Amino acid sequence: MFPWLSNLEKAVSVSLPSWKANVGYEEGEEWVLSKMKNGYPRFFIHTGIQAFAEAVARKYGGPDEQAMLFPSPAAATRCLEFLAQTTAHKSTAAKDSAARPYDYLRIVDLILQNKAPHPKITGTSKTIISAVIYPKSEARHAKTFWQHSGEGVSSRRAEFCYKAFEEGYLTSRNPVVSENIRSDRMCKGPRRYQRRASLDHTDEPAAMSRTEDSNPTSSIGLDRQDYAQFVEERFGRNLNISLAVNAKRAIRRRIAGSLTADVDLSEAVTMPSEGAAIRRVQGFSEDDIFLYPCGMNSIFNTHRVMLKTRGPLKSVSFGFPYIDTLKILEKWGPGCLFYGHGSSADLDDLETRCKRGEKYLALFCEFPGNPLLKSPDLRRIRKLADQYDFAVVVDETIGNFMNVHILPVADVVVSSLTKVFSGDSNVMGGSSILNPRSRYYHQLRETMIVEYEDNYWPEDAIYLERNSRDFVSRIDRINKNAEAICEVLKASPHG
Repeated sequence: MFPWLSNLEKAVSVSLPSWKANVGYEEGEEWVLSKMKNGYPRFFIHTGIQAFAEAVARKYGGPDEQAMLFPSPAAATRCLEFLAQTTAHKSTAAKDSAARPYDYLRIVDLILQNKAPHPKITGTSKTIISAVIYPKSEARHAKTFWQHSGEGVSSRRAEFCYKAFEEGYLTSRNPVVSENIRSDRMCKGPRRYQRRASLDHTDEPAAMSRTEDSNPTSSIGLDRQDYAQFVEERFGRNLNISLAVNAKRAIRRRIAGSLTADVDLSEAVTMPSEGAAIRRVQGFSEDDIFLYPCGMNSIFNTHRVMLKTRGPLKSVSFGFPYIDTLKILEKWGPGCLFYGHGSSADLDDLETRCKRGEKYLALFCEFPGNPLLKSPDLRRIRKLADQYDFAVVVDETIGNFMNVHILPVADVVVSSLTKVFSGDSNVMGGSSILNPRSRYYHQLRETMIVEYEDNYWPEDAIYLERNSRDFVSRIDRINKNAEAICEVLKASPHG
């Protein structure tokens, strides 16, 4: 159907041969699903990730259990809590006030062991994979978390870790085999993430997790020698240890608008910055940009940080959204007020509710919307937000910052970097941008200092940086092509 889509092992785009097949996919028909070898990573778990998860479940789980893989203990804990909440009503034990809904769930943290010299991997004590072990009967709920949150591991992280696992260098820090025993990490609950606990159980001071700025190896748990070897073997010996660090910085600079030239990595991190002028917000810099493994994960974590910053308030979903955004707002926190039309009448209703004293956490919208391309009245939304004290979170993925300048009217701007920013179909990515002029800026940043984790796998960052170098020129071509298509459609007698 789309012959220009490359048949890549890490592809994030998929085409189906007919309209009937597309309908069959959406309706979950087996004749389509059984023949698919790959798909969009949040909807279709990559076969390499599936194989690794099955191996982990065989070693650490029972015959009726499965595993789902995450990049950190914190992300795994959020999955575990979601499963506990969504399945507790089915557990007869949960009816007993003394019972714990966590009892049939657990987390296994996998670390690289310093067992013996190895050409690729030596020792480290950092968790690089956290597996949630759960009954097979809960697979549907686990998949729901994977899809909505975007917290799961990338296929490149899984590939690297699976090899280490097979060779015996990736083992459990907290081996738990019994079905009804929870790990020590689980017993402590989510509050332990208010201060990050190190693996030797000593408290580390809270600090902004810009791991790529201070230690390029910490985000994958390898010491400098290991990481250098990893990069050399994957990408050639002409690349040095600072590659992933600089790749992430170059990505943030492009998102900031301070890097618009199609240049290689060495120039990308040294060219003068013009971010404040491009984004049209005084005081804005690349330090206000946070990278995530995918766009939905940036939305998920922005909502989570909002809840931790402003308390348990309902959100507003304004306009017909990408479905998982709505599901995030509905399933996490106290719920969501959904205005599917995104009309002036909807804003009138919202204003009436606010006048009656109803309080809201934030209004989430897209500019323009995906897939209907309808644009909300951001000026009026901003005015209402200032008057009635709620935040504005805008997804700029479809418009992108080269075409729409929405940061001045938003408190947070989120985006999927997988689409036009990457320009290729081989890597995922997402970003969240804080507006330094927002009334919530300092509060949100303080929460980010505690909550943000750099879970963006360095190899993915390397691919995304390379793909995005021609972002500006590609957007120019896309705009011209879109205008040409519009002219054809406008001239059509069927228009």
